[in-house]
Amino acid sequence: MTSNARRERDAAHRLPLEGIRIADITVVWAGPHVTQLLGEWGAEIIRVEPVTTIQPYSRGAERVSTEAQYRALGASGVSMGIPPDFDPGEDPWNRSPAFNAHARNKKSMACDVRLPEGREAFLRLIEKCDVLIENNVPETIERANITYDVLREVNPKLIMLRMPAYGLDGPYKNYRGFGTHVEGMIGHHLIRTYDDGTPDEMGDAFTADAIAGVMGAWSVVAALRHRARTGQGQQIEMPLAESFLPVIGEFIMDYTMNGRATGPQGNRHPSHAPHGIYPTTGDDQWIAIDIATDEEFAALCRVLAAPALTTDPRFRTAGGRIEHRTALDAAMGDATRGHDKEALFHALQAAHVAAGPVHDDLAATRSPQLEERGFFEEITMEGVGTHRYPGIFTKWANTPNWIRTPPVKLGEHNEEVYLDLLGYSRADYDALVARGLVGTTYTPEVLKGRD
Repeated sequence: MTSNARRERDAAHRLPLEGIRIADITVVWAGPHVTQLLGEWGAEIIRVEPVTTIQPYSRGAERVSTEAQYRALGASGVSMGIPPDFDPGEDPWNRSPAFNAHARNKKSMACDVRLPEGREAFLRLIEKCDVLIENNVPETIERANITYDVLREVNPKLIMLRMPAYGLDGPYKNYRGFGTHVEGMIGHHLIRTYDDGTPDEMGDAFTADAIAGVMGAWSVVAALRHRARTGQGQQIEMPLAESFLPVIGEFIMDYTMNGRATGPQGNRHPSHAPHGIYPTTGDDQWIAIDIATDEEFAALCRVLAAPALTTDPRFRTAGGRIEHRTALDAAMGDATRGHDKEALFHALQAAHVAAGPVHDDLAATRSPQLEERGFFEEITMEGVGTHRYPGIFTKWANTPNWIRTPPVKLGEHNEEVYLDLLGYSRADYDALVARGLVGTTYTPEVLKGRD
């Protein structure tokens, strides 16, 4: 059955969040990830984004490069933010892969909430929304005078999710930070550092953003359930730091209970050895291996045909392997280096040894497991082309689902929102367009200022 036929068959199934309307003034990834997840399950997501200024860390319009520059970046190993075919095109803000990855199943209205006309439109939208989601630094929302205390006067049943880096109060309230900064602040970068390195060598990690997306979506659904039972709207405060801290709760509790400060962990495990990533044949090819018992270690040695590992007295017991794991890791690298990672993966799995090949993004898109499950979906976006996108990460037995609409372009739904939803007259709408307050591209002054 073709994908189109399957979608026609499944179209009669209603998604659980159909009928919920959400205003979205989010940036970077954490906030947009929340609305991505809610939109995938039926909520109507309306991005509120200005054309009178470039919103930083959103569509990437503030740092557009030439095709030659993008090709040079790609050759150096950079992948984030490079447009299709390395071509920024005439509308690079619609071609950012970092933005488009989470922009499906959404709508966009051009609106600058800092301007009187934009504020009026935004408040009209809030009247008709169930939820507002934002992840800006608190002072930004305060300066725009769109805090929850203000908006609940417009819509008492509104649910507002706020996702600052560190909270709506406290000494760090207005510190700006992305997920990677938050993880440095709370110790995650140190924990994942190798024992012979330093945290600055680990590169960026955005796990806090990913966790925040899931936790934020859960929070909104829980608040909607609460409202359905009580009729009450409310503000939800979910700082990135506090939503991520429970993920490393084991290390925090070890300190509070035992007084032990966790140092760099790298790929190590507190009681398993070997436990790490080991080289295989080919350039930059690796396999992950985890050994928990003596029996698993013996099976590993048989598959690797490495009797020296078995006979070395330092490695005979789990305690010895932990004590001498630096030497063990070096010996493991020598033993795995001559193996193909895919063949070794299957051989170790057959021997009941936990192992898996380390894949890059290209190999992941060709994974036979993901292919069999139909995880990736092809989406065609006008002016961008047809590409494979990560699909929806849960499958429900009684609720078929798929990516319904491609990534949203800047201001793509202006007429629908202003005329049909908010009740603007055609004359009033056309006047906003003529003044450059509403459109599908940034104003000439903004684009000139970017050059």
